[in-house]
Amino acid sequence: MTATANTAVGTVPTARPQRVPTPRVYRFELVKLVSQWRVRLLMLACWTAPGLFTAAVAQQDVLPSDTLFGRWMHTSGWAGPLVVLGFAGSWALPLLTSVVAGDVFAAEDRLGTWRHLLVTVRSPRRIFVAKALASATVLVLLVVGLALSGIAGGLAAVGDQPLVGVDGHLLASSDAASAVLLSWACALAPTLALAALGLLGSVLLGRSPMGLLVPALSAVAMQLAQMLPLPVPLRLALPGYAFVSWNGLFADPARLDELLISVAVSLVWTAVATAAAYLIFLRRDFTNGAEDGVGRRTLTLGVLPLAGLLALTTATVAVAAPLEDGGSDGVTQAKVQRNVSTVFAHLYRLQTEQLHRPAVTEADLQVSTACDRGDGQVEPEGPGNDWRCTVTWHLPGAPAPGTAVYQLNITSDGRVMADGDGPKEVNGYFLVHTPTGDAPNPLWQFDAQIELLAS
Repeated sequence: MTATANTAVGTVPTARPQRVPTPRVYRFELVKLVSQWRVRLLMLACWTAPGLFTAAVAQQDVLPSDTLFGRWMHTSGWAGPLVVLGFAGSWALPLLTSVVAGDVFAAEDRLGTWRHLLVTVRSPRRIFVAKALASATVLVLLVVGLALSGIAGGLAAVGDQPLVGVDGHLLASSDAASAVLLSWACALAPTLALAALGLLGSVLLGRSPMGLLVPALSAVAMQLAQMLPLPVPLRLALPGYAFVSWNGLFADPARLDELLISVAVSLVWTAVATAAAYLIFLRRDFTNGAEDGVGRRTLTLGVLPLAGLLALTTATVAVAAPLEDGGSDGVTQAKVQRNVSTVFAHLYRLQTEQLHRPAVTEADLQVSTACDRGDGQVEPEGPGNDWRCTVTWHLPGAPAPGTAVYQLNITSDGRVMADGDGPKEVNGYFLVHTPTGDAPNPLWQFDAQIELLAS
C-alpha cells in the first residue's frame, strides 16, 4: 500500500546545479576585458604606436642617444624595437598591468556583481583562475603588439641591417632578429610579476580603485631602487631587473647569468603573489554585501609573503651568484677596463671599414685600457660620472701605439656611457670623412653594459 501511494503521488527529482566549466568562465572574463573601451584603446595603441614612433624617430636628425640602442636607429632597423622595449619596461608595461590586472576584482565590488557571478559559476576558485588567465592573455597580446609594431616600424624605416651589440661587435641580421624576439619574450616575466601584484592589490583593496596603482607604484619603487648603489644580490632579487638584463643577449658571447636569474626571480614573484591573492580571495565572505575586500588585517597575508620572498631570493642569489673582488655593487676597475677595451676594439674595426683602411683584427690591435676616478682621488670602483679612461692600441707596422681618452658615466645597473675626448681624428668628433662622404663616427660616443656578476 505504501509503495502504491508513493508511486501514485510520485517524487519530483531535484536537478543538481552544475558548475560552469573553467574554459567557459575564462572566455566570459576575456570577453568582459576586451569589451572595455580602455582595453580596446590600449590594444590599438600597442599595435600601432611603436611602429609609428620608430619610423618617425629613424627619420630625425636627433636620436634618443640616452637609451641603450638609440644612437644606432639610423643604421639598423633592429635598434628601434629595443628602444621601445627600454621605454616599455620603464613606463608602458607597468601602466598596462595596472589597467588590465589592477582592477579586475575591484570592479566586481564596485558594481556589486559578485553574487550574480557566484550564482552562475558556483565556484570562487574557477572565478579567480578565469580572471587571472584572462588578464594574462590580454597582457600577452599587448606585449606582442608592442614588439611586432616596433619591429615593423624599424624595418620599414631603416631596413634589415646588422646591429651593433653592447660590446661593440656586429650582430648579423638573423642574430639580431633572434635576440630582439628573445628580449621581448623575456620581458613577459616581469610583466606577469607586476600583473600578479595587480591581482593581489585588487583583491586586498576591495572596491577601492587604489588597486590600479599597485603595479605602477611597485614598478616606480623598483626603478628607484635600481638607481641606487644596491648590492648586486638585492638588485637581482627585484623582479624589475629583468627589464634591464635582456641587454646581455647582445654581447658575444651572450651574458646569460643575470638574465636567467632575473627571469627566474620574476616568475617566482608571479607565483607567490598570485598564490597570496588566491588564498585571500577564497577567505572572502561573499554572503555579506557590506564587506569591502577582506579587511586591513589581511594586508599581512599579502605583504609578509612578498617581504619574505625578497629576503629569500636575495640570500639565494648572494650564495649562488659570485662577485668579483673589489665592490659589492658589481662595478670594479678591472671590469670597466676590460669592457672599454672590448668595445673600442670592435668599434675601431668598424671605423676602419668606414675609412677603407687595411683590415685589422681585435688581436692585431692589442687594445689595453687604464681607468681611474676623480683624477685618482677616488677609489676606482662603483658607479659615477667621473671615470676617465685612456685606451692604447697598436697597429701592425706602426712605429708607435695610438691613444684615445674617454670620459665615462657609469650607472648603478652597469650601463656605460663613454664620451670621446680626443684625439679628433679618432674619437674627438661625431663625423668621420669617408671616401663616400661624412658618416657618423662609431668611436665618438658609445654605450656598453658591464656584467655585474663575476665573468
